[in-house]
Amino acid sequence: MKFASYNIQYGIGLDGRLDLRRIAGEIGNADVIALQEVTRGFHRNDGIDMVAELQALLPAHFSVYWPACDIDIGSTIEDGRAVSRRFQFGNMVLSRYPILASRLLPLPRSRTLDKLNLQRGATEAVIAAPGGALRVYSVHLDHVYRGERIEQIRHLKERVLAYALEGGAISGAEEFGLPQPPFPDDYVLMGDFNMVPESPEYCAMVGDVDGFYGRQIRATYPVDVLAGLGRRTTESYSWIDPQNHDHRMFLDYCFVSHGLVGRLKDAWIDETATGSDHLPVWFELY
Repeated sequence: MKFASYNIQYGIGLDGRLDLRRIAGEIGNADVIALQEVTRGFHRNDGIDMVAELQALLPAHFSVYWPACDIDIGSTIEDGRAVSRRFQFGNMVLSRYPILASRLLPLPRSRTLDKLNLQRGATEAVIAAPGGALRVYSVHLDHVYRGERIEQIRHLKERVLAYALEGGAISGAEEFGLPQPPFPDDYVLMGDFNMVPESPEYCAMVGDVDGFYGRQIRATYPVDVLAGLGRRTTESYSWIDPQNHDHRMFLDYCFVSHGLVGRLKDAWIDETATGSDHLPVWFELY
C-alpha cells in the first residue's frame, strides 16, 4: 500500500498557477492520500469547491472532508431565498478502499490579536485496508506558535490513543440498523505539522532521544517513517518558499503506530512536484 501526504496550498503551485489536475497527477498513484489546505469559497483560488473538483479528478478514490474552519463570507437573501456563502478550510482523506467511518478532531487553539490563527483539525478516516482496517488522520497544525503546536500534538495523541475507549464516530450502531465499524489499533498520522525535525514539538510527538538507548519504539509514541527508514537527511526539505526557492524547510511528516513499523517498506519525498509550495511525502507498507 502506498500512502501520500500533501499540503496543496489551495491548489496553487510554485509557479503561482491554480492547477488541481497537476496536483491529482502528482499523488494519484497513492492508495491512501492525506491532503491539507483544501478550501471552498476562498478568494485566492477563485472560490472553487476543491473537494468536488478533487473528487472528480480522482474518481477511483473514496473520500471524506472535514473543514476545521468554517465562516460566513457574505450569505444573503436573494429573490426570497437564503444563499449561503462560506469559507471552509480543512483536511481531506482519499482512499482506494472504502472509508468505514470518519470524524473531525478539532485541535486546541487560542485567539491571536495580530497574526492569523485558524481553527485547526485532524480528519479521521477508518479505512478497510487489505491488511486489516486502520485509522488514517490528515493533520494540519498551527503555523505561528510552537506552544500551540505542542498542545495540539498532546491533544491529538490523547484522542488517537483513546480511540477504542471513545468509540470513534459511532458505537452501538446496530441499534440504528447499521454495521458497526471496527476499532483498529493501528493508525497513520500524515500532514503538515509546521515543525522541524528534533524540535520540542517533534520530540513531543515521537519522544526524546536517550543518551544511551537513542529513540525507542514505544506504544505511546508514533514512529516517523522517513527517519525510521533512514530516508531523511539534513538536506531534506518538504516546503519551498514561493518568494525565495533557496529557502527550504522540512515541515511535513508521516507517522505510524508501533504495530505498523514491521510493515514499513519504503519512504520518500517527491522533490519533482510543483503543484504546491509543499512537497508530497510518501511511504509504502508491505
